[in-house]
Amino acid sequence: MTFHSLTSTFTPTISTWSFYCDFAKVEKNTFAVKLQLNILNTLLGESDIENKFLEIVKKYPEVREVLPILLAVRDPFQLIFDAETKEVLEVKNLFQKSKKLSGDDEVKFLKFFTDSGLRDIFENHKITNLSDYVFGVEAWLNSNARKNRSGTQMEILVESIVKDFCDGKWYQYKEQANAAWMEKNWGIGIQSDKAKRRYDYAIYNGTEVFLIETNFYGWGGSKLKAVAGEFSWLYKDMKKQGIKFFWITDGSIGWKTAERPLEDAYNIMEWNIYNISMLDDGILDTLIQ
Repeated sequence: MTFHSLTSTFTPTISTWSFYCDFAKVEKNTFAVKLQLNILNTLLGESDIENKFLEIVKKYPEVREVLPILLAVRDPFQLIFDAETKEVLEVKNLFQKSKKLSGDDEVKFLKFFTDSGLRDIFENHKITNLSDYVFGVEAWLNSNARKNRSGTQMEILVESIVKDFCDGKWYQYKEQANAAWMEKNWGIGIQSDKAKRRYDYAIYNGTEVFLIETNFYGWGGSKLKAVAGEFSWLYKDMKKQGIKFFWITDGSIGWKTAERPLEDAYNIMEWNIYNISMLDDGILDTLIQ
């Protein structure tokens, strides 16, 4: 097998329609704060908006925790720069439901409400329902997790092939296996550079362990060069220990930007880099006996 046979059979994408937005998670996250959002809905179009807002955050302190999501922020605010005073203010306590608000806190809350733009949104009724609004915010935030999902998709795809392979041969496999687990369950000792290093898949044929790492890159970047270097080192380390290590990677768009580091790794790893097409063609039958 040549390096060209690897790169020429890379696929540009493994993204299905469900890749783009996890609506089940979006719905779950929105439902989790529905009660607080319904309380805040009473502010929409309110004339005495400042007093009503303070009344709500004091009477129903649980609504404070959902205010960041209205600004498309997942985690509570910690610090904020005040453009008028040029000071950095600590504001994390404002969004904790257990915190009793002082007079100073109320001033800060009203400043947050106005300067963030939320007052205008509520006072002028620019949205009609906060649950629908947050559903949209969650969908947007969820779209930012696509890079992570591409890795998950690759793992799911590879695992389905690994499972079928092992089931057909009565081999065992473990996803996210670490050295301690393999020694305890299979009696195979592996010296790892990191105490908590986990391998995407470990396959045990009754006498030997075979380790597999997998990833997919639909985009370029410096990370690809670093990954190629890490797996090259890992291959050499496992070889010294008599452990066979394979790297399953893909993504013609990503690897096109880092072909040289990949080729270097390919040679160092003695051609033990494979892709989805090769898995589909049954390469595991050749590699693992």
